[in-house]
Amino acid sequence: MTAASQATNASSNFVSSSERGKSKLLTVALAFLLGCLGAHRFYLGGLRDRYGWLHLLATLAGAIGIASMVVGAGSPALNWTFAVAGGASVISAFLGAIVYGLRPDEKWDARFNPNGKPTRSGWPVVILVILSLLIGTGLLMAGLAISFQTFFESQVEAARALSQ
Repeated sequence: MTAASQATNASSNFVSSSERGKSKLLTVALAFLLGCLGAHRFYLGGLRDRYGWLHLLATLAGAIGIASMVVGAGSPALNWTFAVAGGASVISAFLGAIVYGLRPDEKWDARFNPNGKPTRSGWPVVILVILSLLIGTGLLMAGLAISFQTFFESQVEAARALSQ
C-alpha cells in the first residue's frame, strides 16, 4: 500500500467531532458535576454554544455577588442580583442533567447520535438523574428559604424604623 492510499484511508476513517456520537452518560455527568460552568453545553454544541457561555458568566457573577456579600462590599441589591444569577445557573445545570437523563434513547440518538451506535442508558444515568433531582431540589428550597428570610427580616427592620 502506498503512502498516498494510506493517507486517504486514514482520512476516510477519521470522523470529525461534529459527526461523532455524543455520550448520554457523559453529558449527564458533565451537567451534574460541571453544569454551572456550561461543560455539558460545550460538550454537545462546542464552544459556539451561547447558553454554555451564559452558564459560565452567570456562575462567575454569582461567585462575585456572594464574595461581595461575605466581605460586605458593594451594593446589597447588586450583590443579591449577581448571587441569584449564579444560583439560577447551578439549579438549571441540575435541571439539564435531569432533562438529558430522562430523554428517551431513541430521541437522544436521533438528535446527538445520528450515525453512531445506539445509546443504552444504564444505571449510572438513572443514579445521576436521582442525585440531580435531590440536590437540585434541596438547593432550590434552600435558596427560596434564605430569600424569604432576608426579605421578611428587611420588612421587620423597616417597620421598626417607621415605628420609632
